[in-house]
Amino acid sequence: MKEKIKIFLDSDLLEKYLLGTTNQQESLQVERYLAMYPEVRETYNELQDNLEVFAKLHAVKTPEGLKNKIMARIKSENSSRRKFFRYAMAASFAAVMFAGASYFLWNQNQNLQEENVLVNNKIETLKEDMRLELEDVRNQFIVLNNPLTKKYNVKGNKNAKELKAVAYINPVKKLSYINVKKLPHLSKNQSFQMWAEVNGKMINLGIIDESAGQEKLLALPYADNAVSYITIEPKGGNNTPTVENIVAKINY
Repeated sequence: MKEKIKIFLDSDLLEKYLLGTTNQQESLQVERYLAMYPEVRETYNELQDNLEVFAKLHAVKTPEGLKNKIMARIKSENSSRRKFFRYAMAASFAAVMFAGASYFLWNQNQNLQEENVLVNNKIETLKEDMRLELEDVRNQFIVLNNPLTKKYNVKGNKNAKELKAVAYINPVKKLSYINVKKLPHLSKNQSFQMWAEVNGKMINLGIIDESAGQEKLLALPYADNAVSYITIEPKGGNNTPTVENIVAKINY
């Protein structure tokens, strides 16, 4: 029985249930284990506490004036709709005398349809962005709380002695993250850039933001025997890494 509980806890069902991403069958399994086994309830309560702390660390303050901007936008859209209806009624009345008014209404309708398509596309894009962000937060939570995650301290070489970072690698979940805690000061025309070598191919992971908080995690592509690098590149980054400017190397 203990082995059965251990297998269940080593899976990510508790984390998925806590984040609301389990299907109906998985939810029933988790709820059955919570009801039957105190060890599972204790782990679940601990994950709840960890998630609350994690959420507070990553809480984003609402931008100044956002509420006022939203209210102003709503008022503007309502005003635009009222104007449109007045124009439409006037155009319908005038159509009795001017046949050309029908073209005006058709053109207005086409414009509205185009705007509607643009708005729907933006909504779908926002949905996808939110889905990816939620998935990233879930993966970070799993990596930081899973006992199978391996932690590696990363230090810069002689060209960047102050560089300090921590890499988190979970070979079971196949997830990798790095937390760059400290970066040396660079000149205004230089940037730190992150790379990953996966299956012989060098992947550009982008510029490392020196102003980012210390709790910011950067996702790394996972692969067996993968290698990541931090280099110093010209401001704005490079398409390929400058090998002689490698300041840190992470093997995992």
